Amino acid sequence: MDSTGMNRKNFIKKSVLGISGFSMLSSFGESKDFRDVKHGGKESRENQNISAMDTLLFKNVRLETGFVYQGEEVVGTETDLFQVEVVNGKISKITAQQASSGTGPVSGSASGSTSVAGQIIDAKGKLMLPSFKDMHIHLDKTFYGEKWQAVRRGSGGVKGMIALEQKTMPEILKNATAKAEKLIELLQSKGSTFARSHVNVEPTSKLEALKKLQLALENKKDSFSAELVAFPQHGLFYTDSVPYMKDAAQAGIDFIGGVDPFSLDGSIEKPIDFTVQLALDHGKGIDIHLHEGGESGVKTVEYLLDKVLENPGLKGKTYLSHCFVLGRVERQKQEELAVRLAEAEVGIVSTIPFGGLQMPIPTLLKHGVKVMTGNDSIVDHWNTFGTGSVLQKANLAAQLYGYVSEFDLSRALKLANVEVLPLDDKGNMKWPKVGDVADFVLMDASCSAEAVSRVSDVNMVVNNGKVVKDLKIFEV
Repeated sequence: MDSTGMNRKNFIKKSVLGISGFSMLSSFGESKDFRDVKHGGKESRENQNISAMDTLLFKNVRLETGFVYQGEEVVGTETDLFQVEVVNGKISKITAQQASSGTGPVSGSASGSTSVAGQIIDAKGKLMLPSFKDMHIHLDKTFYGEKWQAVRRGSGGVKGMIALEQKTMPEILKNATAKAEKLIELLQSKGSTFARSHVNVEPTSKLEALKKLQLALENKKDSFSAELVAFPQHGLFYTDSVPYMKDAAQAGIDFIGGVDPFSLDGSIEKPIDFTVQLALDHGKGIDIHLHEGGESGVKTVEYLLDKVLENPGLKGKTYLSHCFVLGRVERQKQEELAVRLAEAEVGIVSTIPFGGLQMPIPTLLKHGVKVMTGNDSIVDHWNTFGTGSVLQKANLAAQLYGYVSEFDLSRALKLANVEVLPLDDKGNMKWPKVGDVADFVLMDASCSAEAVSRVSDVNMVVNNGKVVKDLKIFEV
């Protein structure tokens, strides 16, 4: 093993982590975008295994402490065992395991000024990682939990699917709250504690899909949170969804959505202008589905970028979901659009993979574009392949783009948890740190790289300091 790696490891263990209440290096926590607005309520009885304790001590937790180098190459990831104390939903203390006996009362604050009895959980060497986030899903419409049925698509492309939805949505909505709760439980079982969900807002559903999903999130608020996108699935003007979108903007949503303005509404400017103005009027973000390729796809991207640059308040709050046109233009145009996306701070939310299309995710990341992923559909009339695991999405990206090294696999984890990584690119510890909200998973993996490569099992999920999912393999 490289001596530099050993020195770093020993320094961290002996000089830093043994100090009570030390805030582990500089902040690299979750971005404010995912903390401001949260939806959700009381955990359903059948899934309720949340500890009533306000204080938890996790012993024998495996944390990443640095990279192992051979020359300039990262050839491994160093880890060690720690005790992680959680008080009132936040991480209050992190100490090296050998520096603590693991017995006796748990310190009740980061400063150690209070001492209260708490629950001790033996993690048995499982790897602790930040919990995952599904950043593109439709929790409001699914067959999940019902009898299996494959996709049956008629003719007519997206407009044909709209006609199908207009017929099927009334039936789908009858038990939409219960099915959304089941989907949330699936996401939780795969390590996700957060989602950005698009929700149908159009003349067929009106605001019913939104209300039923909000009820599901209220029922799950103790263990899951979400951002909601008002989504005119059937076309903004094609089906006159405008009045319902205006109502939704005042009904607890976080983003104004859209879909294929040119192919559905016959105009790029009119739908985009409406979407931008509605977002500005109500202080919302924007997240638009864009499936279109060719000239109309490129012009839609460029027009939206122009509008964001005209309205800087939308920077960092605007996203294009799918944006398949990026995978269909020549390399030079990909580079040009990536530079502009980064300049406007417009992110891409990509469902990986999509048919035979390979999105230029490495190009986007190279230029600093924020890239996120999600399951999109899970057993619905659009697609049946969603598993609920965004870690699997990171794995698929690694396979598609050749992320096979220890370093690249560890970086691919950011696709599953929105850029919160245990180590920075230099191998410095960045997560967890004292004061962080206690949102994490315990996994059957030795390091992030293995977790991505093997789509490792999630053994425990902790959200806001409460145990949401536990496979009963831990000593409590």
